Amino acid sequence: MTKKLHEPLLVVEDSNEDFRMLQRLMRRMSVQNPIHRCTNGDEVLEFLYQLGKDSYAKGESPPNPKVALRPSVILLDLNLPGIDGRDILDRLKQDKSFKGIPIVVFTTSSNPKDIELCYQKGANGYLVKPMDAQELKKTIQAFVDYWLEANTPPVLD
Repeated sequence: MTKKLHEPLLVVEDSNEDFRMLQRLMRRMSVQNPIHRCTNGDEVLEFLYQLGKDSYAKGESPPNPKVALRPSVILLDLNLPGIDGRDILDRLKQDKSFKGIPIVVFTTSSNPKDIELCYQKGANGYLVKPMDAQELKKTIQAFVDYWLEANTPPVLD
């Protein structure tokens, strides 16, 4: 079954290995939507603000039609070079133009303080990266299911 959404996913991940694994698993799950990647916190802010912050606030299309659509979900690693993932989460959830984008934290940190902090800052989910390949597949499947559910419009009669 092909799973097609209208909006892309933004993955904020500095590890090439983790990103390739994520792409591979999503391909196996037949997710065909564009996946954009940023490798550090500065790149995330630049990417999102380039998309047209003001346009989103007004419900308009981005000023440059060649620029990607607004991500429907952000999958965010916490430990990033440059601006830390915790700060990115805080900034995006404080910004009225971006606070509506669901952010799922995807990190190796199982520290209860990180989990609590991220939920306090507005994270919509928190997934700990498992070391086992089967567990990783289950975690990614749970994320894809969340993504599809969060972005499927209701059926009208």
